[in-house]
Amino acid sequence: MHLDKMLEYNQKFVEGKNYEKYKTDSIPNKRMVVFTCMESRLVELLPKALNIQNGDVKMLKNAGAIIRKPFDSIMKSILVAIYALKAEEVTVIGHHDCGMSRTNPDELTKTMIEKGISPDTIDTLKNGGIDFHDEFHGFETVEESVAQSVSIIRNHPLLPSHVKVHGLVIDPATGKVDVVTRED
Repeated sequence: MHLDKMLEYNQKFVEGKNYEKYKTDSIPNKRMVVFTCMESRLVELLPKALNIQNGDVKMLKNAGAIIRKPFDSIMKSILVAIYALKAEEVTVIGHHDCGMSRTNPDELTKTMIEKGISPDTIDTLKNGGIDFHDEFHGFETVEESVAQSVSIIRNHPLLPSHVKVHGLVIDPATGKVDVVTRED
């Protein structure tokens, strides 16, 4: 099991005091929130490509770097980072070849049922107001998706006017970053 290997490694990490080189406080050195995709190819690549070190930013992730609702958990985290942790910039970073661009809510629902979720559970959720298309649909282009997330953040009624919000796209094959939108 992978968890056992991780825990074994962690024990050695702590015993060897390897954590000491990562010590920092909770205030991001670069006063920035980075909101990106949970993409596994970006775990090390994105920080290296943008010179982000431990303690530099507040890093938030979800599938596709998507914000669709002004008070979802990502937006709440961004606001906490701004008001409680001194962040002054927010950067949304999508990536090319994102799995969310290919996500089909009907296929995802079918897979849920194949993996053991009862069709009655799906129906109960749908009847209770959960719109699976709204919750799980992907996007046409990563640039449009980043722009949409940036727009929700920029237009949030609780976002202070001094906070800058930017949108980028990274290539997970090369680390090259392109600007979708930026505020100076």
